[in-house]
This record gives sequence, structure tokens and C-alpha cells, in this order.
Amino acid sequence: MNTHAHEADMAATTPGSFQGPDAQGRVQLSGDWTLAHATRLERALAALSAREAGVQRIDAQALGKVDTAGASLLLQLAGGAGLEQFDALAPRHARLLAAVAQADAEPLPAPVREGVGDFIAGIGAAVLAIWRDALRLVSFLGLLLATLPRVLVSPQRWRVAPWVVQIHQTGLNAVPIIALLTFLVGAVVAFLGATILREFGATLYTVDLIAFSFLREFGVLLTAIMVAGRSGSAFTAQLGSMKSREEIDAIRTLGMDPVQVLVVPRALALLVSLPLLTVLAMLSGILGGAVVCALALDISPMMYFSRIHDTLEVRHFWVGMSKAPLFALMIALIGCLEGFKVAGSAESVGKHTTSSVVQSIFVVILIDALAAVFFMEMGW
Repeated sequence: MNTHAHEADMAATTPGSFQGPDAQGRVQLSGDWTLAHATRLERALAALSAREAGVQRIDAQALGKVDTAGASLLLQLAGGAGLEQFDALAPRHARLLAAVAQADAEPLPAPVREGVGDFIAGIGAAVLAIWRDALRLVSFLGLLLATLPRVLVSPQRWRVAPWVVQIHQTGLNAVPIIALLTFLVGAVVAFLGATILREFGATLYTVDLIAFSFLREFGVLLTAIMVAGRSGSAFTAQLGSMKSREEIDAIRTLGMDPVQVLVVPRALALLVSLPLLTVLAMLSGILGGAVVCALALDISPMMYFSRIHDTLEVRHFWVGMSKAPLFALMIALIGCLEGFKVAGSAESVGKHTTSSVVQSIFVVILIDALAAVFFMEMGW
């Protein structure tokens, strides 16, 4: 039954054809220019091209049905003139031919790139991207600072449970890796110091080197780098996943502020966790140096800690600790900001998670270098 109906439909169609061109270069179209008749029409157009007969005008008044295959053949008949050669072309046919012509258009040639110019343009684009990221970070910092007072003065807005959970994840769960890493680095610093100072008969000063470096620099710096790679990336991945699932939009729909709900607990958690981890890192690094001094340098633990007590001032501890809250704030800001930038795909989540870690470590090292210069100039 369906076969007979299909044959009846095929019989009802009028095969497409054209007559001409005449002496004035005019071509008369008729019938249906569809895929069913495309092979025969293509042969006829090939024969017309072989005769090199110029087509000036195309009369489409008797044109029947047209599909994309027929439209492509009609554009081939018109040559490079496009729709300008057609007379009495129905609007629906004109739209189809225009769409096919646009789809068949050759892509624009790639711009010619010169080596030096392209290199300079790349540097400019990178500098502009860094500048825009810095502006976004400053703006996000302002938004957080504007939100914090509203939260702190209103106990009903405190989100104690998420805050405690974030402290557990960013602080307590990071204790083993921070302690192990700083212990090993303390041992390495002790070995290096002893190797150099032994030549001058000043092995005892290895104790000063270890304590001084960990109290002022290594303790807080290593902790911040580990937290940036561990917790900063986690913030970005969590918020990015929520962004891709439109959960952040749902929070706004419920009338809540995403910064207050998502960013403030994470920032406050890092402000608590990172200073405590810094103290742990200082103690672990000093302990690692003590083990090396006891085993390899014949400096007993009693002598080791007595030397630290007698020679080092407490200001070195506070110099290192003063940088911890700033590092915590910057890591939390960058991690949350990159999470809000996620476009929605898994690839975007991975891209911004990587960017979060790189930016956080760069900012931490930059601030630490500026702080070192500042404290040195101040005599602290």
C-alpha cells in the first residue's frame, strides 16, 4: 500500500528542466528541482557548461518544488551572480537559495601572521588578561568585604554547620600531609646547612638557619602552597559543579546571596585553618631539623631547643604568622571566583580548577616576596 502511494507521489512530481539560454542569455526554468531529479539536471548543467553558453537572466516563474540539492544546482546555473539573476523567484525559494549559498560559501582566508607581530600581540593579550583577572579579583574582594559585616552582625545569618565542615575539610584533613611535608623539608634544610657550615666550623648555626627559615618563611609558605593546591582547587571544583548544574541560579531564585551562602563560610574557614596549619608546619619543620641534628651533627635535642630559645626572638614567629591570614583570604577568593567563572561543561571545570591552583600559588609567592622586602626594610 505504501509502495503504491510513493510511486503515485513520484508520478505526480514534474521533473525539473530548463530551456535556453536564448540569444539574450535568458533561461526558462520549469518543474521540480529536487533530489529525485538531481542526477539528470546535473548532466544537463554539465552539457550547458561544455557549450560555454553564458546565462544572463533566469526566469523562475514556472519553478515548482525546490530542495537543497536543487537549490545547489540552481546556484551552479546562476554562476557567481547568486540570486541577482533570478526573475519572479518565489520568496520561499529565495530564502532556501540564500541559506544554501551561505552554507556553501568558502571560509574566509586565515589572517597572515608575522612572527614578531604575532609574538608582540600575544604578549599584549596576556597582559590584558592578567589585568582583567586582577580587576575581577579586586572586585570580588570588595564584594566579600561588603558581605562580611552584614553576616557578622546578624547571628541568624551565620552558617555554623558549613563553616565547621569547611574547617574540618581544609584544616583537620590537611594535618598529615602538612606535617609530613614540612618535617621532610626541615630535614633537607638541616642537611644543606650542615654541609655548608661544616666547612667554616659553624655547624651549630644550622639550628639558627632551620628555626629562622621556618618561622619567617618556609612554615607559612609551604602551608599556603599546599592549601592552595588542596583546598583552593576543591573550592573551584565544588562551585564549578554547582554552576554547571545551575544550583547557584537556584540559590538566587530562592532569594539567597551566593556569596553569603557559599563564599563566606569557605573564606572564614581558611582564615581559621591556615594559621593553625602554619603553626603546625613551623613545629614540624623545626622537629625535622632536630632529628637530623641529633643523628648526623651530634647536636642533642636539649642543645637544639636551648639554642633556639636563646638566639631567636619571638618577632620572627609573628612575622611568619602575619602573612597567614592574607594568604588564606587570597586562596579562598581565587578558588571561589574561578568556580563562579565555570561555563557549565566538565572541560570548563577542569580548566578553571587548574587556573585556580596556578593563580593562588603565584599570588602567594608574590605576596611573600613583597612582604620579605617590606620586613627587611622595616628591620623586622
